[in-house]
Amino acid sequence: MFRQVATVTLVLLLTTLGGFAPATAQSSKDAGDASKSPPKEIAVDLGGGVKLEMLLIPAGGFLMGSPDSDKRATPDETPQHWVRINKPFYMGKYPVTQEQWETVMGSNPSQLKGPKNPVEMISWDDCQAFLGKLNAKASGQGGRFALPTEAQWEYACRAGSTTKYYFGDDESQLGDYAWCNATSEGKTSHPVGLKKPNAWGLYDMQGNVWELCQDWYDDGYYVLSPADDPAGPAEGTDRVHRGGIWTNSPTGCRSAYRTYSPPQFRDCRQGMRIIRLLPETATPANKPAPTAGADHTFFTDWTDP
Repeated sequence: MFRQVATVTLVLLLTTLGGFAPATAQSSKDAGDASKSPPKEIAVDLGGGVKLEMLLIPAGGFLMGSPDSDKRATPDETPQHWVRINKPFYMGKYPVTQEQWETVMGSNPSQLKGPKNPVEMISWDDCQAFLGKLNAKASGQGGRFALPTEAQWEYACRAGSTTKYYFGDDESQLGDYAWCNATSEGKTSHPVGLKKPNAWGLYDMQGNVWELCQDWYDDGYYVLSPADDPAGPAEGTDRVHRGGIWTNSPTGCRSAYRTYSPPQFRDCRQGMRIIRLLPETATPANKPAPTAGADHTFFTDWTDP
């Protein structure tokens, strides 16, 4: 059943979960710049010195899934199809850690203990409880926290790449980027951020723990998926999780690899990475697919200053 950014000019510091506060500009120039575009990195202060670092992911488009030429692709990774992410969003620089989870929830359910290790032994339902508490404290002080959609996750993971892994196709380099069965040295989950990041500065997206997504799972969804901001099927029995894990073979660490589990399922290999939607971001709309002959080239609307 289970298959598996650019100089930072401003850091947004929010107060503790007891009352989030808007960012304070470092200078009047920064304040003017910030009014035009959001900062490229934020640090959400959860209290007790624990922060949640998040990076701005630009809007853009990409080819989602695996091409027919990938002999390791599973049927649910095809057909490869064009997807547009129409609004930028923030994504966690790392998977949610055990100390972050405990600061918000008051307890640590993880089996493989370590404050900087990814939180695990959490279900999709548990993630909703975490997000509910986080959003209640942050109400009115910025955008909503959520799990990424599967399309947002793969788009952020690829960071402009079209290869099997976000660093290329050479499997022998996987040990520089991911914890998997060939690189974990017989150990379990590892502290976040020890491997190399992708081109947008995100760590641990192709190894360590599975990362739950918002979507219901459907093995045939790619055939019907809208091109604009796909949010997954309307219903289902399992939820998608993405990213390689410390017990995966290199096949299971590819950017397009999909797997799933019931919403109540917990496992020491299953964790989460969250996003924060910008305040003006509305619920994605399913717009018509691009016409035949459209330019299916990766693009982004974010250029460095």
